[in-house]
Amino acid sequence: MLISTLPNGIRYVHLSAPGPAARCALVINAGSRDEGETEHGLAHFVEHTVFKGTNKRRACHILSRLDEVGGELNAYTTKDETAIHAAFLEDDLPRAAELIADMAFNSTFPAPELDKERDVIIDEITSYEDTPSDLIFDEFEDMAFAGTPLGHNILGTPDTVASFTADDARRFIARTHATDRMAFAYIGPWPVIKVRKVVERFFGSVTPNVGRPPRAAAGAFSLFDKRKDKQTCQAHVIIGCAAPHSFDADRLDMSVLSNLLGGPSMNSRLSVALRERNGIAYNVESNFTTYDDAGLFSVYFGTDRQNISRSLAIVRREIDKLCQAPLSEAAFARIMRQFANQILMSADDSESLMLSAGRNAILYGECLSVYEMAAAVRERVSRESLLRVAQKVLGEAQMSRLVYV
Repeated sequence: MLISTLPNGIRYVHLSAPGPAARCALVINAGSRDEGETEHGLAHFVEHTVFKGTNKRRACHILSRLDEVGGELNAYTTKDETAIHAAFLEDDLPRAAELIADMAFNSTFPAPELDKERDVIIDEITSYEDTPSDLIFDEFEDMAFAGTPLGHNILGTPDTVASFTADDARRFIARTHATDRMAFAYIGPWPVIKVRKVVERFFGSVTPNVGRPPRAAAGAFSLFDKRKDKQTCQAHVIIGCAAPHSFDADRLDMSVLSNLLGGPSMNSRLSVALRERNGIAYNVESNFTTYDDAGLFSVYFGTDRQNISRSLAIVRREIDKLCQAPLSEAAFARIMRQFANQILMSADDSESLMLSAGRNAILYGECLSVYEMAAAVRERVSRESLLRVAQKVLGEAQMSRLVYV
């Protein structure tokens, strides 16, 4: 894995992977947390509308440029990140890189296309209300960081989206899309020297835009206990608390604790306790999200209304076990082997690996291989450090709760 930097500040990351397929992405360290009070939803609006026309392409040409050679083009927005990414056969890297650069730096935001896309985004906002198992995560985080830059929905509201103009999009890009906060990431069979030439050709001439103003602080985590009537068929429940941020040394321990409690494996402690032993939840999971200056740990489950209190008691009991005593040596060995091997298995997901590499290049100026990441976890996490972080983060008094019924 190699990281290098162009004179304009854009980093590029090269990951080798065999096979005829390849992927690339431009990852930009700008998202909804960078919006002003009247701009809620603007980062997401920009992500949608860079597909709508450039100085040399109409929207239909953007959409067909990779599709016609069997490739795929997509984008996403988070609270602190925007990415345009593509999948294609290896020989089409120049086509994909040129298209992404054109969209990122030459979009024209034509008025007729913006009018159509506003309606699409407003439909997206409306449809989100019909998916409580997704909506509850965003609402919980909005409440947890209420009054801070992290405390509003990525999509915005119908009113804010309806108000956005091409000038708003251009101003947001100029203010937040700093070239020294961007990374072009590639994963595929091409050697470094060939990828470098492509990156230099299509991104090297981009005008530098560096020195973005510091972000507003994330702010304090809010404590709350809310129950909302959503007329759902089952109850949806989230409990959560403040957790380590992206630069906190405790983030590795927190990742292991989250994985142990409610990670993707069926043998996670909460899955076994709620689903296997008691049969009162189909879906249960824990999540650990990090930002530059804040973090969030949460547990989600869905259950029948009459089982809410019982389920919460079981979840609390499993959390308390981690706060009261160190894991046994055998249990610690099992979870460390499982977590390290899951990291190694993640190499099979080339898209996730590539996007993570781009993100890490921006945040840390380095990208560890999956082998290095697994080794780092083994070296830095211990039975004692897991207990310390559990006691520090997971106390009952630090937990907030949101319930949909």
